[in-house]
Amino acid sequence: MAKIDFGGVVEEVITSEEFSIEKARGILKGETIAILGYGVQGPAQALNMRDNGINVIIGQIEGDEYWQKAIKDGFVPGKSLFPLKEAARKGTIVMELLSDAGQTVTWPMVKECLNEGDALYFSHGFSIVYKDQTKIIPPKNVDVIMVAPKGSGTSVRANFLAGDGINSSFAVEQDYTGRAKDRTLAIGIAVGSGYLFPTTFQKEVFSDLTGERGVLMGCLSGVMEAQYNVLRKNGHSPSEAFNETVEELTQSLIRLVDQNGMDWMFGNCSATAQRGALDWAPKFRDAVAPVFEDLYKSVANGTETRRVLDVNSRPDYKERLREELDRIKYSEMWKAGAAVRSLRPTERKK
Repeated sequence: MAKIDFGGVVEEVITSEEFSIEKARGILKGETIAILGYGVQGPAQALNMRDNGINVIIGQIEGDEYWQKAIKDGFVPGKSLFPLKEAARKGTIVMELLSDAGQTVTWPMVKECLNEGDALYFSHGFSIVYKDQTKIIPPKNVDVIMVAPKGSGTSVRANFLAGDGINSSFAVEQDYTGRAKDRTLAIGIAVGSGYLFPTTFQKEVFSDLTGERGVLMGCLSGVMEAQYNVLRKNGHSPSEAFNETVEELTQSLIRLVDQNGMDWMFGNCSATAQRGALDWAPKFRDAVAPVFEDLYKSVANGTETRRVLDVNSRPDYKERLREELDRIKYSEMWKAGAAVRSLRPTERKK
């Protein structure tokens, strides 16, 4: 492991240079990796591993839209694409990439298919940490491991194709075979991780659920909407409000943060922008800190997971989700966004 100083705290990480794809192939030789679920993370992890020469099969509900997607991606029914139960039986490493609610519903079937020495793999700590709600308690004679890419499936695949890696955390919850860590790191490299950092199932799910509801998605969406609405209320056009709220962030400023950090972004903006950002950042930090405290408590005490399992298990979940997403899509703010994106030079040339 390489020792890296993260702002005064030294952590150990594993890079793809230290743990090569050749080493990963050697460890996974003879294994059958069965990916259950071809929805969000499934395609990216499956395709990246397949491209890296790993033996991958897919388990999916036969005939549904994700089954058809797997076929379009080159998986062959009866050879590398199977119904969920059949894939679970064939796998020596069974990768649970169904939704959290889907994992809960199918667990009795998956458990029945596990053999001694198999590995049960997750990309999220949800099912194991909240076992009192999910009822997912693995047998003692299997490895229980996790690699959690820090990005959506789309990003995991795009970064891989671009020759980059996406950072992932990893954890071993149960090491029955004595090979659990090697299996974990091998899969982490095979799915395209740039580097891997250690965590636990609990720390991963607490940080992940907080991040998704917070800065990464929920907070980001909420503060964008708040600023857009204030600008519109004060007479600014939809185009101006959207550009000042979203377009400049995504097309310019966040790229500077990505390159060299927040101070670099501040340093490459006007003196007026710098002064305003430096003065107002602490006000926003202090204003939202109590919300984040409440959010973290809600994650830690299981309130968020109960909500997820309840709502996502309802038979009309997909219809209700579509309605919620459409309310965003067809709001003035995001219709303005569609118009702004259509005016980007790359879009006009299509």
